[in-house]
Order: sequence, then structure tokens, then C-alpha cells
Amino acid sequence: MMPLTPSQTVLITGASSGIGLELAQDYLREGWQVIACGRDEHKLSALGTDVLSGAMLLAFDVGQRHEVHQAAAKVAEYLTKEQCQLNLAIFNAGNCEYIDAAKAFDDVLFERVIHTNLVAIGYCLGAFLPLMSKGARLGLMSSSAIYLPFPRAEAYGASKAGVQYLAASLALDLVHDEIGVSVICPGFVATPLTAKNDFAMPMQVDVKTASREIRLGLQRGQREIHFPKRFTYLLKLLSFLPAALWQRLMTPNKTKPQQDVSQ
Repeated sequence: MMPLTPSQTVLITGASSGIGLELAQDYLREGWQVIACGRDEHKLSALGTDVLSGAMLLAFDVGQRHEVHQAAAKVAEYLTKEQCQLNLAIFNAGNCEYIDAAKAFDDVLFERVIHTNLVAIGYCLGAFLPLMSKGARLGLMSSSAIYLPFPRAEAYGASKAGVQYLAASLALDLVHDEIGVSVICPGFVATPLTAKNDFAMPMQVDVKTASREIRLGLQRGQREIHFPKRFTYLLKLLSFLPAALWQRLMTPNKTKPQQDVSQ
């Protein structure tokens, strides 16, 4: 896979805030043609007159299949008009919600998170992947939460684990099409989304650091982009602990769980 170079075209979902917005700005500064996608048309328009000036702006909901395919038709027209190819797509849009009471499992919340974080990526793949050229690369946003199970993360963790498997499988099947696939697994990044968290977020990085790590990893053709390394390697190391020990560490003040007879 040839490394990506400037003066190419990148499509980014979730580009109106957080990591997606920083990625869009940084790619613009590097001379890329940027297709910035977001759900809020008014917010995108405002950004288009400021930090996203020069980008093609597309407002649509990644969770609505018909909107995604309508957006892809506009991208196809843009690529033809500009006589360019879609070299990179970063499916970054997502959400995070937590299951606060597992016994009273919130199945509606679960469905909502899985749909936004995983099913919507399927919609984007179905719509935008056919537009991608040989030598292109996909970046799918997962999370460092996939390395270990965490309390209250049943919906979020499951959705991001699904993205990781999806990326790994796609990487095998797209070899003959010469399209590379990277799964992106950030630690805690300071964004409007993580600002809602009500717990400590160790080794948190800013969006500029996140964007730099992601862009460098994509340029190098890395299959797994994870950062900050001191945090993600710690999680990977802890994943080797016995499951029972990890459960005790995560639930120190709760009664001892019943033995899992399925083991």
C-alpha cells in the first residue's frame, strides 16, 4: 500500500466537532480536498465560513440509510466535477451512552448506540466504499475500550468491538481491491462528547494530539492506530489478567458474583 500524500481527497464523518473537526482542519492545512460531513447543517455552514473554509460540506445523518446514499450521490458528482478520486474515508461519527443499571437493562439505549456506532458505519461503507480508488484507505473509529471490559460500557464497548472486528475482516477482503483498512482506537480525548463523562479519564490528550496520531497512522498504513501509547499498552497488558481478578478490581465494593457456569 503506497503512503498517502497531500493534494488528495478525504471524506470525514462527524466533522463538525471534536476529533473529526480537528482532522478536517488539519487535512485542509495540508492541502487536501476535504469533504466534511456532519448532521447539523447550520453548524456545518457556520464552520464553512470559518475553520472549514474551502471544504465541501455535507449535512446528513449517518444513522439514516437513505440520507447516507443521497450524500454519496453528491460526493460522486463532486469527484467527477473536480476530476479527483476519493483516497481516504474516515468514518468517525459516533456516540457514547452508558448502561447505568444492568439488571434493568436499557435495551432502547443499547439499540441506539449500536445503531449509531456500528450499523451507521455499514451504511457508510455501502454508500462510499464503491467510490474509493485503488490505493485508498479506510479509517474506522473504534476505541481503546475494546481492550478490556468496563462497568456500564455494555453498549458502547460492544459497538466499538464490532467496529474492530469489521475493520479486521474488511482488511482481508479488500486486499484485491488495493484498499487498506485502519481501525482507530483512541484513549481519552478531550472533546464535547467525553466532557459528559462523570468519571476520571487518565492520560487524556487533546484533539490536536489525536489528529496528529491518526493522520500519521493512516499515512503509514497502520492497521491499528492506538494512542496515547502509555495508556493503550497498559490496557493491553491488563487484558492478560484473569477475568475474575479484573472483575474484582472493577467492582471492589460489590458482593461477590455468582460463578459463571458457562466457563
